[in-house]
Amino acid sequence: MQTLDMIDRKILAALQIDSRLTMQELADKVGLSISPCHRRVKLLEQRGVISGYMALVDQKAVGLPVSVFISIKLVRQKEEDLNRFAKAISKWDEVLECYLMTGNRDYLLRVVAADLASYEAFLKNKLTRLDGIASIESSFALSQVKYSIALPV
Repeated sequence: MQTLDMIDRKILAALQIDSRLTMQELADKVGLSISPCHRRVKLLEQRGVISGYMALVDQKAVGLPVSVFISIKLVRQKEEDLNRFAKAISKWDEVLECYLMTGNRDYLLRVVAADLASYEAFLKNKLTRLDGIASIESSFALSQVKYSIALPV
């Protein structure tokens, strides 16, 4: 990993707030002219520091107001069991995040749904049909206190 200097960090911070900035606007924010700023952005992209650009969509606005955090314990933690689980859930659009965990649970998932009935259908028709799951524990988010995808660069 190459180190990031202060200008790189300013570029990353600005783009995380608004990735639609023009190169002129970005250059002005970080104190560079357009050409060097553009070169730095391209270099950050090539190095994989910037992995893409996206639009943030409000989950409530698109009819998915329910967030569920699901703790999964597998029967066994052998590599093939872990891989089978990861492969299966990676295909499901309802699963926004999945983490392999330490501690008494193997996986933590964040799932979105339109309502409780939709979540129940996801649980019954997908999650509980996977082989090798010992237990499933669901926790429903009542409200979102903080949400950010911006890293503290």
